[in-house]
Amino acid sequence: MRFFWFAVGLLLMTSSAWSQQIPDVFMQEPVSMGEGWAGFTDFSFLANALATLVLAAVLGALIAFHPKHIQTADTLQEIEAPKVFITYSVIGALIGIMVVKYGLVVGFVLFGIGGLIRFRTVLYSPALTGGVIFVTLIGLSCGLDLPHVAVLATVFGYVLIFVLNHRITYRINIGALPPERIVEAAAAYRQVLEQQGCRIKSEKKNPAKARITFIFRASGKDSVGDLETALESQVDASLKGYLDWEIE
Repeated sequence: MRFFWFAVGLLLMTSSAWSQQIPDVFMQEPVSMGEGWAGFTDFSFLANALATLVLAAVLGALIAFHPKHIQTADTLQEIEAPKVFITYSVIGALIGIMVVKYGLVVGFVLFGIGGLIRFRTVLYSPALTGGVIFVTLIGLSCGLDLPHVAVLATVFGYVLIFVLNHRITYRINIGALPPERIVEAAAAYRQVLEQQGCRIKSEKKNPAKARITFIFRASGKDSVGDLETALESQVDASLKGYLDWEIE
């Protein structure tokens, strides 16, 4: 029993000492951290922030499009990884801008939100995860009374999406092919895709399963329906299989 009360007393003393070490900022009443709409008149900060985002995107692209990455990429996820790298580089820059300008408290808030996204959100791909984090930061900027940061990040992200998705990456599995004519079927489908302006990134033949897999990039103007119509109409009937699409 004496040990119990000793432990309780020690715990209270430790708690008291710990509470005294909590930064004063956490003990103060919540106040607005931003300038509000007046932030749009801070042209120096906006220009510096824009330059920082551009620099982060460029440096992220240098790593993302490293020749060795391009040379060894053979899956849809690996081929699309550069977009994810660039997006996360810009996200990191946006976090840095907010922490440097408005203090470490923002960093703790971002850490908490990051944990929520990491453990409570299940998304289809890293690209979607990056998009969710990006829009979360935009919403956080609004909530912290930083509308100028939110608008700048939104405009930059909007343009970045156009740049990164100028060409869309597809994976198509073509199954139920005649096993003895796999090579001919692959050549026929490849020819149609190239005629549509697609760039083949990977081609895998699986005679045992009578299946071919293509990973290719197409211009944004070509929809899945357009490509599928071309494949269905231009490939010889004796070489056709069923089409299974995956889009990144």
